[in-house]
Order: sequence, then structure tokens, then C-alpha cells
Amino acid sequence: MTREYRHVPVMLAETLTELGPQPGEVVCDCTLGGAGHAVELARRVAPEGLLLGIDQDDAALEAAAERLGREAAEARVRLLKGNFGDLDELLVAAEVPGVDCFLFDLGVSSPQLDVPERGFSYHEDAPLDMRMNSGNHTLTAAEVVNTYTEADLTRILRVYGDERFASRIAHRIVETRAQEPLETTLQLVDVIKRSIPAAARRHGGHPARKTFQALRIEVNHELDVLDRGLRAAARWANPGGRICVISYHSLEDRIVKHVFTELSQGCTCPPDLPVCVCGHVPIVEVRTRRPLVASDEEVAANPRSRSALMRVAVKLDAEG
Repeated sequence: MTREYRHVPVMLAETLTELGPQPGEVVCDCTLGGAGHAVELARRVAPEGLLLGIDQDDAALEAAAERLGREAAEARVRLLKGNFGDLDELLVAAEVPGVDCFLFDLGVSSPQLDVPERGFSYHEDAPLDMRMNSGNHTLTAAEVVNTYTEADLTRILRVYGDERFASRIAHRIVETRAQEPLETTLQLVDVIKRSIPAAARRHGGHPARKTFQALRIEVNHELDVLDRGLRAAARWANPGGRICVISYHSLEDRIVKHVFTELSQGCTCPPDLPVCVCGHVPIVEVRTRRPLVASDEEVAANPRSRSALMRVAVKLDAEG
């Protein structure tokens, strides 16, 4: 029996507006979670359309299948276990020629954060795990904090977590693990708290938040996976197909912006060249020059939407 997924979909109205799913279309929710977005997408393409839902978490797939069967029974649905970084292989297995709507909601779903044994939460004691899919990934957060060099730990915390006290935390981790390995979330939280000055701990939320974010990104290779997944989506999108991405911190948003910008770029040859030699042609058109954000009303109702940033691109017609 799995724990219930109580995932509240972020920016649902904006997602439906930007993707604009139509009856008969193929939509792919690359981050299925509790199917909060997927239910509404499935309803809009039913009955002839198809919803593809991707998740690497068995509990999410089970909960999503039950919810979709209950709330979108008229829809055609196919759920795929995997990581959207492997989108090419997953869509080949699904035997679809192309996709009209892609959704990437990059936030960690609420149950993953709230179930202590997953190791994502700094509020509950649990093994330092943080793997999205324990079956496919061997690296755990415990291995990172106990085996990485002080320099590598500093880099990860600074780059992936934007942690102001990265070097102090990394140094204290290395000192502490020399006495005994760091194996649980609250052991690490204690090290972090002892590394940050008391005055700084009183501001900016929980002192372990940025370190835990950085470790999660490192363990799951999230930034590399995102780059691969976005490029695959652009390849598989039908002409006029929409790609919508909701990110939650600047690193993710920067990658989305970079990939969309690169894919929307045409000829890069110097203007004085008589003919194009670079061969670059735009693949997508970026619809959002600046990211969309959640409304004040949504932020008040769902605080996790506060940091959400949405970017959208549309696949161009190669013949056009």
C-alpha cells in the first residue's frame, strides 16, 4: 500500500492555457507525480487523444493510475516508468510518431518531500538517501557527503544550492565524518547548523534547505537530465507542438532558457558572408521571453508555487 500522493498542481490554469491541449492530441506529462496536471490534460484530449505519463517512482505511477482511472476514465492513458532524461527511449517504446504537448514540472512532489524515509526532508530523521528512483541510481546523499572531497562538496553546495556558507559547511562535514560517517538527515542538519553563524540562521528559512537541494540535484544528476529531456522533447514535438516547463530555482530556469534560446536560434554566420555556412535553423519559437509566475492567490493557497517559473516554446514547422 503506497502513501497517498497529495500533489497540488502548480500553475495549473497557466499550464492549460499555454499548452492548449485539444481533443485527439497526444500529450506527455514528463513528471507525472500525483497526476494533478495529467488529469486535466487527459480530460481535454479525450476520448480519441492520448496521455503519456512518465515517472520513475513506483508509488507515483500507482497513485496516478488510480486517480486517472477515477477522474479521467474516458481518456486513453499510457504510463511509462522512467526518467525524462531517457525520453527518446521511452517514446520509442510508447510507439507514438510525435507529441503535441509536453509538460515538465520540475518540482519534487509533495510525498517525496513529506515521506521521511525518502531522505529529502530536513525536518524528519531518516537515512541520507535522496534518490528519486532507488532502483536505478546507486549514488546516495550519504555517499556524497562521506566520500566527496572538501573542494567538491564546496562546489556542489555553492553552485547547486547557492549556499553562502558552502565552504564552512563542507569543512565541517569533512571534520565530522572523520570521527563517524554521516548517515542520517538530522546528523547532517546538525552539522549544517553548527557551520552557519547564529545570526544568519535566523533569516532565510531553514538553514539546511540549500544544502539539501544541492545534494538532491547532485544525487539525481538533475541538470544533465533536464538538458537531455528538453532537447528530446523538441525532437519529438509535432509542428506547432508546445513545450511547457515549470522550474523552481535559478539553475533549472537558466538551463531551460539556454536550451530554448539555442533551439530558437537561426543562422549565426557573420552578416557579411554571402551564404550561410553554419547550417543553423530555428527549431522552436520561444513564447515566453520572461518566465510566467504564479498569481498572488495561488501563492497564498500553495506556498510551494512561490518560486515557480514557467517557460514555453512552440515547435516550428520544418517546411515553413
